Amino acid sequence: MARSRRVRIAGGVLTSAALFVCTVAGQGRGGRGAGESTREFLGLGRAPDPAVAARGEKLYASNCEFCHGPEARGAEGPNLRRSEVVLHDDKGELIGPVVLKGRPDAGMPAMPSLTPVQIAEIAEYLHLQVEKAANRGLYGTIFSDRNIVTGDAKAGEAYFNGAGGCKNCHSVTGDLAHVASRYQAVNLQNRWLWPGGGRGAGGGATQATITLPSGEKVTGTIKRLDDFDVSIHDSTGAYRSWPRDRVKVEVSDPLAAHREGLDKYTDADVHNVTAYLVTLK
Repeated sequence: MARSRRVRIAGGVLTSAALFVCTVAGQGRGGRGAGESTREFLGLGRAPDPAVAARGEKLYASNCEFCHGPEARGAEGPNLRRSEVVLHDDKGELIGPVVLKGRPDAGMPAMPSLTPVQIAEIAEYLHLQVEKAANRGLYGTIFSDRNIVTGDAKAGEAYFNGAGGCKNCHSVTGDLAHVASRYQAVNLQNRWLWPGGGRGAGGGATQATITLPSGEKVTGTIKRLDDFDVSIHDSTGAYRSWPRDRVKVEVSDPLAAHREGLDKYTDADVHNVTAYLVTLK
């Protein structure tokens, strides 16, 4: 059984504040503000219930944290914030069978003593961890430019060209030339944190290439993709499905680096890069 830890009261306070920001930011024109666009961009479902998540945090700490790490960021076990099972789950209907039966082949023990209510609470906690990462895309939605541009432009430039890897896809003399002349700082920060404004990767269905054990490659539109299975409609329209661990899956998502970055940017990174982009006039 995994070791337990003390529940952090401060974590609950920060979570509540983040959800408040999400609610306010989502009240845009036509009832469709930045909060809703961010949720679509990240493929999120409903907003999690913080009270249920608080109960789930205690269960997670005593049953899951040893393998999956604090806040589900990963340790000996995988990062659950990026798990397809977690992302497609709503109230434990997908997470539950995995928790109850375990995955002995991957070293995960079964936990048959957990009740459906407890599993739903753990699921809500995991959804909240995904939500916390998503809320980075809302930092600039309710504040003025004066409050947004608080970073160090030089540090932002160094991050852009170095650890952030931004220059691998973008150029300050190409696609980002004079970008600060086109957008106010508050909007500029939102656009680099979650480009696409909720339209996803190109606004269409997600494409993937499946490499079979034989070496054959099959390309098509993803129908289902989780930790265990992948299914697509291929170029002829035929439905095909495989166990995830028997094939190689390459998803065509030009915005993947931006999605993954939301889980690793520090507050300083966010504000420093924004301060640097503001200089590109």
